[in-house]
Amino acid sequence: MNVMRSLTLTALAATLAAPAVGDELRQTVYINPFIAYQLFDDQRDLKEDGITGAGVEYRFTPHWALEGVYASDSIGQKYVGGSSEYEDFHLDAIYYFAPQEETWNPYIALGAGTTDFGKGQRDLGTLGSAHDETRINAGGGFRYNMSEGISIRGDLRQFHGPEDSTFDTQVSLGLSFAFNRTVADRTPTSEPSQPSDSDKDGVPDNRDQCPGTPFGTNVNNAGCEPDSDNDGVADSRDQCTSTPAGASVNSRGCELDEDNDGVVNSKDQCPGTGAGETVDATGCTGETETVRTIELNVTFPTNSSVIGNRFDSEIQRVADFMRENPETSVEIAGHSDSRGDDDYNRFLSQRRADAVAARLTGPLGISADRVSSVGYGEAEPVASNDTAAGRAENRRVEARFQMAR
Repeated sequence: MNVMRSLTLTALAATLAAPAVGDELRQTVYINPFIAYQLFDDQRDLKEDGITGAGVEYRFTPHWALEGVYASDSIGQKYVGGSSEYEDFHLDAIYYFAPQEETWNPYIALGAGTTDFGKGQRDLGTLGSAHDETRINAGGGFRYNMSEGISIRGDLRQFHGPEDSTFDTQVSLGLSFAFNRTVADRTPTSEPSQPSDSDKDGVPDNRDQCPGTPFGTNVNNAGCEPDSDNDGVADSRDQCTSTPAGASVNSRGCELDEDNDGVVNSKDQCPGTGAGETVDATGCTGETETVRTIELNVTFPTNSSVIGNRFDSEIQRVADFMRENPETSVEIAGHSDSRGDDDYNRFLSQRRADAVAARLTGPLGISADRVSSVGYGEAEPVASNDTAAGRAENRRVEARFQMAR
């Protein structure tokens, strides 16, 4: 965390020292104290709780700003008593849609930083124990100027931890105190000049985010061709104008169908079928039946899904069977006993099934299109959960070999 703080201070100092050029420019430093409500990812064993913090923001152009933010508090634990010390620091880039003098200043933001989840949490495997975590964030909000020096700021932010695929949400409200300065143009001119517009699209170059658009092209106020479905293909070239958000598309803006079976990737539950095969609406050729099930002697630490290579000799039994029977596929099924929350049990059993499947498709060399993993949680017991011996039998990982009917 000390490294991130040093980087932020260096970036702010460099920006403050940079000379201003061009037209008269209003620059602003904001002090942004706030209170926030944090919704943590279910994996964290942390309650939704309030936090406090403050930011130092440098708005070096009418539309762009950098902000360093620090927040901390004591967060209650969800499943057991006690609390965890939470400390977060991140550096954000902010784009405002209106200059400082407007009453309403909506904005979007993107940034990254590090969070210390403290030493007060109980051991819940990789996410529950005390650790520092790098997180990226994205979101937006508004600034409402009550006067030249005081404003209200509301913010909604999503934080993502790539290492453990966590998602935390934060909504905040605070006051801002502004300190302004005006930097004048150092180049004398005999008369005001019109801002240049190199591609003649009606958007000056200093605001044009898509320079070089063809003459006569319809553009938005950022100088870019509209893209109604946000798939990266402009409407003028988009032949599929309502693709789902986040879908992979080709140069024509249409969803990909990598196995050419007539079912696009986002709906294809059987991505390995070939061109010309008869498939249903999910992209599959038909039903399957389980022809054999074996239980794997694979164990995990409490509330953990980490196994490494310790059980590769056991998982090798699955790989050997599949090489001897190339027409089969396998479902790695994870199970738990009935102790704990249903959703958490399904999540943990899914992570454990994923860990075994990853060894099978990685070091053991089985094709990924023949392997799936499902976490059933406590839904399929093989013994009574009323005894310790029965619960031990229910905590298991199975390999279910399947063939098409």
